[in-house]
Amino acid sequence: MTDAGTLIKTTCPRDCYDACGISVRVHQGAVQKVMGDKDHHVSLGKLCGKCAVAYNGVFRDPAQRLMTPLRRAGKKGTANFQPVAWDEALAEIAGRLKNILAANNSHTIYHTHYTGTVSMLAGVFPTRFFNRLGATEVDPDTVCNKAGHVVLADMFGTSLSGFDPDQLASARCLMIWGANPSHSAPHMHSGWVRSAGARLIVIDPIAHDTAKMADIHLQLRPGSDAALAFGMLHVIKKAGQIDHAFIERHVLGFDGIVAEIDAAKPERTSALTGVPTALIEQAALAFAAGPSLLWLGQGVQRQPRGGNAFRAIPLLNIATGQIGKPGMGFCYMNGAETRDVDTAFLLGNELRPEGGSTVSHMDLAEHLNDTGKMKALFTWNNNIVASSPGSKAIRRGLEREDLFTVVTDLFLTDTAAYADYVLPAASFLEFDDIAFPYFHDTVSAQAKAVEPLGQSLPNQEIFRRLAEAMGFKEPALYESDASLIARLLRQTSFNGNFDDLKAVGTARLRTVPRVQFEGLRFNTPSGRIEVRSERLLEQGYPAVPVAHADKAPSGKRLRLLSPASEWLMNSSYGNDERIRVRLGSPKVRLNKCDAQLRNLVQGETVALVSEAGSIELTVEISPDVPEGVALAHKGRWPRHSGGAININVLNPGLRTDIANSSAVHGIEVELIKL
Repeated sequence: MTDAGTLIKTTCPRDCYDACGISVRVHQGAVQKVMGDKDHHVSLGKLCGKCAVAYNGVFRDPAQRLMTPLRRAGKKGTANFQPVAWDEALAEIAGRLKNILAANNSHTIYHTHYTGTVSMLAGVFPTRFFNRLGATEVDPDTVCNKAGHVVLADMFGTSLSGFDPDQLASARCLMIWGANPSHSAPHMHSGWVRSAGARLIVIDPIAHDTAKMADIHLQLRPGSDAALAFGMLHVIKKAGQIDHAFIERHVLGFDGIVAEIDAAKPERTSALTGVPTALIEQAALAFAAGPSLLWLGQGVQRQPRGGNAFRAIPLLNIATGQIGKPGMGFCYMNGAETRDVDTAFLLGNELRPEGGSTVSHMDLAEHLNDTGKMKALFTWNNNIVASSPGSKAIRRGLEREDLFTVVTDLFLTDTAAYADYVLPAASFLEFDDIAFPYFHDTVSAQAKAVEPLGQSLPNQEIFRRLAEAMGFKEPALYESDASLIARLLRQTSFNGNFDDLKAVGTARLRTVPRVQFEGLRFNTPSGRIEVRSERLLEQGYPAVPVAHADKAPSGKRLRLLSPASEWLMNSSYGNDERIRVRLGSPKVRLNKCDAQLRNLVQGETVALVSEAGSIELTVEISPDVPEGVALAHKGRWPRHSGGAININVLNPGLRTDIANSSAVHGIEVELIKL
């Protein structure tokens, strides 16, 4: 029991660049208020709007939280459940799994997971159980950022060692390409982006709030990113700003793109991208002058040629030699490796039998509807009905009476409504964990503030108990939270134990900002940056990136963009009533020219139609949206969106050129006036 007025430091574990420090006021064992930690270098005492609402709303509301295990009592999808004791639920789940294993069908047990929490234990440890089962994993990154990870790792040897954000103090230019910090990193938007006075260049089809405060905004056509990158390289080469010495020493295959650079004249690039030549030249020369940092947004690679785009954009750093020096570099994400931590032991891959397999989220709907491929499904840390492609087909698959389905969550989501068993998960306020933010090079404590609500349990404890019910003997399946946290923390340079970390909340691990690829050592076969990839060539891809631009939609079709909303985190928070009020009715935002062409006015209802489905939305005419684009933010819970669907109903599972990943921003739609 904590004393009255106790303040406990913890960390927001959501899928966000900010990883804010949190201060929880606890009185008599109950949370009184969740606030920003005034000592935290990012939150500075203030949470973003969505977290401030939800953490003081549904996350603490017993009426909204799952309080006990549930067993299905009605038709799948109707959310008709009865409470059941933990021991009974686990015994029955284990019995169903044992029957599948007895028939040598472990591969027909599937599990899906992603970033419901990105804390280390709750977000990773359960994979040990599924590896021991020999289950098929639905590759989590394929619904988000797999293409970017694959091509950056191929080119540089890793995708998880970006620039240290503290290097902004040494930079004169910050280029943000395809990220929207105002929605996805609100504290970075309001503070860090302008903290050092670097010239700000934003490249994005949408004039979001970060783009509006930029010195230069290149509002390119969706799918023309690679063409724009090559056009900028043309300008840089013409100005004599190519660093030939750097390329000669540290780059393999740059000569293979020289002809493509020479052909990417500003006039041609402008025609392909819709960006005026003057802005292309200004942005290219500002970046080349350096020192410059390039923030690679995850949205860029969610398009049909997203892999090629992500091979092309970092060429700006390569061509100008802006790698391995203070104030220079690029960042996609910073993994635990930037803190010298190897988290691989959490996965328990050594438990996995020979032949364990993975599939893409792009194939999930098909597999759900194949009785031979999938006989059981676990979903934890995600909400596939709201977030995965082919949502109509996913619902059909989840309706299968022969598909044994278990969902672990804090809330009764649209996905949980189809489960045979729902297992209640504890919130981040209710157990200890550790977090490695994926932007800053810090380590953070997720500290238990109160006991779990009802009978809820942390993810890792749920799967320990299920392993016990299965009769598994491997010690790795039962490793304690304290042991796991200690093993992670020992790998860092933090001078102390977990109690010491909890006292400070978040610890900076360096007094001097890390330089990306300092020493210019790259974990590639050649030891150099590989612009030419023999590995990709062997897989049937171009050996080098090309100046590609997607063709514009034909007729009156529009390119649909469905990025993150200001008030949602993927689908998290979509069940908080106060947030739903702020969201208002589902909208599609259009340029006035596209609205006039279709004889549409503000507030009118239209149907957006793709090959996968249709949805009715309200028209909002916005100067932030370019011609040819329909903007509709993702993340709403279908049950709260009208018609029990959200914007994802339009997603047929379009996939990227590389890595079988989501190309959701390549969807084309028709607008039908109702």
